[in-house]
Amino acid sequence: MSGERDLDTLRREMAPQLHPETFVYCSFPDFRIPPGLEPICTFREAEGVTAIVEKAQADVSAVPYVFESHLITLTVHSALDAVGFIATLAGRLADADIPCNVVAGYHHDHLFVPTRHSQQALKVLASISAPPRPPARPAA
Repeated sequence: MSGERDLDTLRREMAPQLHPETFVYCSFPDFRIPPGLEPICTFREAEGVTAIVEKAQADVSAVPYVFESHLITLTVHSALDAVGFIATLAGRLADADIPCNVVAGYHHDHLFVPTRHSQQALKVLASISAPPRPPARPAA
């Protein structure tokens, strides 16, 4: 299955799922992830490895971190080459003053939003996926 490309279908079927764990971003300039950390995602940059891990793991391992966030998974199977889906979501979240970091997986897109904004982010996403309301009829 190659994933959905149609923007209207993606918006309608995104079915966001909020994960209860708090995630944080860690950076390891030596490119080594310490034992005890099981990242949900890593990315290799010139400055080191970025690892997104559960906050509880980072606290136990006493590693520095930033950006306490909740993960929202968009459960629609989106194509990696779909055009405009993430731009639409990020724009609407930005309009609501909600920061968002996106990770595209093979099957789904994943949004990391600050923990204090996670419920509001779900409301914004729900408003995007809701069908448009028909225009109001003029009073007779």
